[in-house]
Amino acid sequence: MIQRAVVATEHPDAFRVVVDGRDQSHVDLADPTRLAFDYVRRMGDVLDAVAPAGTPVRVVHVGGAGLTLPRYVAATRPGSPQVVLEPDEELTALVRAELPLPRRSGIKVRPVDGLAGVAALRDGYAGAVVVDAYADGVVPEELTAAPFLHDLARVLAPGGVVLLNLADRAPFARGREAVAGLRATVGRVLLSAEPATLRGRRAGNLLLVAGAGPALDGLLATLQRSAATSAAPYRVLDERQVSDGFGGGRVRTGPG
Repeated sequence: MIQRAVVATEHPDAFRVVVDGRDQSHVDLADPTRLAFDYVRRMGDVLDAVAPAGTPVRVVHVGGAGLTLPRYVAATRPGSPQVVLEPDEELTALVRAELPLPRRSGIKVRPVDGLAGVAALRDGYAGAVVVDAYADGVVPEELTAAPFLHDLARVLAPGGVVLLNLADRAPFARGREAVAGLRATVGRVLLSAEPATLRGRRAGNLLLVAGAGPALDGLLATLQRSAATSAAPYRVLDERQVSDGFGGGRVRTGPG
């Protein structure tokens, strides 16, 4: 049986969402712009850069948990229509009851998995798609396979980007595979990670950012500035550095 809980933290209005003993989300009800997990802060930096500040962006989230990032977008880009694909209905009900969304947030949660939820979206629907879904601490293999990545490319609007969060460690077998898959389906790929993870000293979160055409041209410099001033410093690799450090992977054609 899956164990789900909302746990108080040392901050009066901040809580952790825990599933089977693993922290899934950190939610600050008083300040939804406070992103406590470093990799979520990196995703926030990307979403800050995809359009002029405050401009609404249509975002699809594959994986919901505490709805931390949707809350962030609702606060920083009011009026943004957001769809969250979260198959765990009991978790969503718990979060809605104990960590309610603000009124008129624009956030809609659909009780479906990523494959079915993305397949139901129309072509060119989203300005950004965030893939941050885990099962037993691992990103499901079907979410880095070519059929799903092709579908992500289909639902991106012109200039849109895909953000894929992946836990990995050197020699980065999953990361190389995901880079190859995104290049074959979406287009160009940037990558950010903590320096210790890139040096192979410990496992960590790789954040892959993919887009077609000129979508990434202005994004790289903006993200590198964010990385340099972040409270938790990280590195952003350009396309050449991604090829040097994460090339050689095979495109996954399906799970297993």
